[in-house]
Amino acid sequence: MADFAWPDERLVTAARGGDLDSITALVSGSHPNVQRFAHSLCATPQDAEDAAQEALIILYRKIGMLRASGALASWMFRVVRNECVRRARARLRDHAAPLPQDTPVASAEDEVIQRLEAGRVAAAIAALPPDQRRVLIMRDIQGLSGRMVADALGVSTAAMKSRLHRARASVQRALREGPAPAPESTPASAPESAPVSVPGDNDE
Repeated sequence: MADFAWPDERLVTAARGGDLDSITALVSGSHPNVQRFAHSLCATPQDAEDAAQEALIILYRKIGMLRASGALASWMFRVVRNECVRRARARLRDHAAPLPQDTPVASAEDEVIQRLEAGRVAAAIAALPPDQRRVLIMRDIQGLSGRMVADALGVSTAAMKSRLHRARASVQRALREGPAPAPESTPASAPESAPVSVPGDNDE
């Protein structure tokens, strides 16, 4: 069984104090757990690798901001989760259909509502089980055919459709039942998200 133990508190304390060797050892020792978090939260393996790398960079640069040595695991979980959600939002934004040139410009209030809704979709997708998240991303966001998704995942078309149905239902349920999130304290340069709707059941 893989060892997912985090570095001990003495190493974390030394790293928080600015000791370069301790910081390097902390990043190396945290790598397996950060990767585990990323692969459980991100939509695709590539996103997971990128998110894990970014989280380790943040750990290296900002370990001095960690308030308590025993909070390393929860801090890194939040960092990885935020990276996965950010990448999901970017995928939603990149695959959104462009608006016609004569479409009226939305008001500032409309734009805020749209960003909140897109954020809720991204968070709902990030919360899906990995098998459902992958099929939803590949089918509904990347736009691959049902057959291509099934082949890529090594499952039957029926199994792919079943996963996709459960994933869509979970996202729709989260959007119906979940409260709108409070605005995040993210930098002003954070990428904005376009409004997104969960597609229908044309899965062939």
